Amino acid sequence: RLLWLDHTSVLRASVWPFPSPTLPRVRGEQMAAGQGTSMPSSANVVVDNPYPQAWGHTTSFATRSDKLVCVMVGLPARGKSYIARRLAQYLSFFYSTPCRVFDVLTYSRQHVDKAGSKCDENGTMEEPSQAAVEQTIADIRDWMHEGHKAKRRRTAGTSESTYVSGEFGAVAMYDATNLTMEHRSWLADQLKDIGAKLIFIETICSDENRIWREISAQRPAVAEATSEEKIRILEAFGSSISKLESSYEPISEKKLSWIKVVDGSQIAMNKIRGFLPSRIAQFLMNLNLDRRPFYLSRHGQSEYNRLGKIGGDSDLTEHGEEYATALAKWVQSNIKVGPDGSPQAARLWTSSMRRTINTARHISHEKINRPNGSEWIQMRPKRFRNLDEIYAGLCDGMTYEEIAAQLPDEAKARKTDKFEYRYPRGESYTDLISRLEPMAHEMERQREPLLIVAHQAILRVIYCYMMDRPRETCYEVTIPLNTVIKLTPTATGCLEERFDIIPKRAGVELDPASH
Repeated sequence: RLLWLDHTSVLRASVWPFPSPTLPRVRGEQMAAGQGTSMPSSANVVVDNPYPQAWGHTTSFATRSDKLVCVMVGLPARGKSYIARRLAQYLSFFYSTPCRVFDVLTYSRQHVDKAGSKCDENGTMEEPSQAAVEQTIADIRDWMHEGHKAKRRRTAGTSESTYVSGEFGAVAMYDATNLTMEHRSWLADQLKDIGAKLIFIETICSDENRIWREISAQRPAVAEATSEEKIRILEAFGSSISKLESSYEPISEKKLSWIKVVDGSQIAMNKIRGFLPSRIAQFLMNLNLDRRPFYLSRHGQSEYNRLGKIGGDSDLTEHGEEYATALAKWVQSNIKVGPDGSPQAARLWTSSMRRTINTARHISHEKINRPNGSEWIQMRPKRFRNLDEIYAGLCDGMTYEEIAAQLPDEAKARKTDKFEYRYPRGESYTDLISRLEPMAHEMERQREPLLIVAHQAILRVIYCYMMDRPRETCYEVTIPLNTVIKLTPTATGCLEERFDIIPKRAGVELDPASH
């Protein structure tokens, strides 16, 4: 049996009748006439390997030792809950790590009658009762011990199952104030028996405008307050946490692992070691607490869309050009201006492929002056190879009917498991998630509204990440042509709005092909 193997394709125990991935691909009459590129001599090797190594794409690099409890530290309205939720989304989506946020405030509300806790007029809880804290710790302990034992996954094409890297660990987010050294020491002792590493994440904020934004994000009813009402609410809020401030001891314990974020611009760390802890630190370096919106748009209809072909680097059709023109007008009045109608700075990203570049080319790039006096070029385009469409490898430029006829095994494998299926010498959705992880860091650090003009598979992944949907379901998301999806992060999730930029044409199939 002859083996053809390269670093991006699935191991196949057969002769693969296609040219080397490093040489031009030849099809049609050239192949039939014997003019196609021959296989490299190094590929024609007989291998005596009765015990081959099992191969498969790992979901992440996590190991059984990756049990973490991230303990939030800080005064109310400093963004602790937002950080905990966004961090849990990031780790679970890009590293397939089970994550759960344990909010002590929720447990306090459940114990309000028993413990005597109460809310002030602005919804600020007093320090949670000991019963609520102990119940939260008990639930973390149970979740760590029982909910996430090592899983087995059946190896494709065999009857065997193996442990899969990335499915052993778990990360719990303990969301509370945890203001004193004594309490943090007690908490570390209480969680010692679960065998998890504790990382304390402290957020400090002295900016009243940022604190107000946090209060407004958590309580939408006060977001529309007048200037006088804003002052009254801030004074009431300050009074309600004065007791907490008097006992607050910023984290400085040398024996603990911690990350301190100050005003969203300074960061300090102590005893941060290991893969996941270092990823957490890098994520926090880029996370911006402002709730700026993201706008997602596919390119206009391409020539390959019209022909039903997948992949490729074709240009826009006339209908695609119509969308590109309409998109520029919509952006001018919906993204480049703020709620008060004045110009606001905004950003634009595209992939490196011509159909996204040409879709965004009508968007203007005028200069505006920012409130701090600096000059800003509106939506100056940035192109990222990371945002290129999922690569279909040897199937690039084929229709699904052609794939079914010429490569029936590939068509069957894709139908069986669309999420982990990898096109021959191409990519899978799991590969795409790995490719897009750096873009998640870039997105999180943005402080202006951002429009991303990209491709269906790319936007499916970004959408699922932002909406906290399971990564395994990303291929099910509908990202239609001629539509802009607006995603606005909130304190509890992400608000979604969809805008049809040009009317749909009756009886016209704009996009028959789908990855």
